[in-house]
Amino acid sequence: MPARDYYDTLGIKRDASADEIKKAFRRLSRKHHPDAGGSEERFKEINEAYQVLSDSEKRKQYDEYGRYFGGGSPPGPGGGPWPPGASQAGASYTTVDMGDLGDLFGSVFGGFGGGAARARRGGDLTYEVQLTFDEAMDGVSTKVDVRRAERCGTCSGSGAKPGTSPVACPACGGTGHRQDGQGMFAFSRTCPRCSGTGRIVEQPCGACRGKGEVLRVKPVTVNVPAGSTDGGKLRFKGKGEPGVNGGPAGDLYVVTRVKAHPYYSRDGADVLLDLPVTFAEAALGAEVTIPAPDGTKVKLKVKAGTSDGTVHRVPGKGAPRLKGGGRGDLKVRTKVAVPTKLSAEQKELLKRFESSRAEDVRSHITVPGATSRREAS
Repeated sequence: MPARDYYDTLGIKRDASADEIKKAFRRLSRKHHPDAGGSEERFKEINEAYQVLSDSEKRKQYDEYGRYFGGGSPPGPGGGPWPPGASQAGASYTTVDMGDLGDLFGSVFGGFGGGAARARRGGDLTYEVQLTFDEAMDGVSTKVDVRRAERCGTCSGSGAKPGTSPVACPACGGTGHRQDGQGMFAFSRTCPRCSGTGRIVEQPCGACRGKGEVLRVKPVTVNVPAGSTDGGKLRFKGKGEPGVNGGPAGDLYVVTRVKAHPYYSRDGADVLLDLPVTFAEAALGAEVTIPAPDGTKVKLKVKAGTSDGTVHRVPGKGAPRLKGGGRGDLKVRTKVAVPTKLSAEQKELLKRFESSRAEDVRSHITVPGATSRREAS
């Protein structure tokens, strides 16, 4: 059965420009690449069509002598043999110099070409550190026991038994990746035998069992800055897992967890405090002394007629700012304390006070057909 027309394969017209051919090839290759779940046969057809149509000489011969290439050499007009001396374009397929096409699959399928085993960055580690409210406010230096892989001291990280050495992986030739041919070019896969290291340990080290690294717990000093918040994340570059094949180490992330305080809470750099005041203090006004988070005492004036939930701001008495310097504010919210136990005399005084008030606090609330409390009395 004759092969599909190359122009139909790429979905282009017979007078398509070189740029149009390249764009069609890029689009179809992304769609039908085997690593992207496409058909290998379809991918080969696309590669074959592009190899011929992207080459001006091969394209000219294809247009002149036939619609397809059969067997090992292209047919002549009508499907017969090539004329004597004619070029057998397309008879063999080799790895293409990707050039400007290298970016097509580089990030998607792992890149192309040979070379030494790739260096890989080590993994990141995340740990939590528990802090008191005061430690978060003032900053603290603490230690975190970090469990991470480190180079084996017995084999110096080679993974091989002392006196022996690893050998180049025979499956990939020590490159760490395999070249798999697909039609007109080859693409790279991580070697499954050596997992991309490019080396095989024939006689493994007894201490690390051929891994070249062992797990150890090592204390790491963490300097927590003043003003840290619950859930904040600190980054320590290069303190994570070691890299592979000379790659850089990963990072260590420390998440701060701040224990709740009996009466302070945080809103960023601002500190919140609920201040209980008596009914008389709220009504008549008062001056009260409160503790600030920095350990000092602050005098706060409660104005006469202060209602429950009123917020008073004390500038500069909050937590240190992590950026920009300075401190946040102390926000004091008044909470009017309602007495629950009253003597007979206190009850009588409150009744007399209530009956002497000219103000009706519910005068703005009206219910159809009902009279206010004072009208009813």
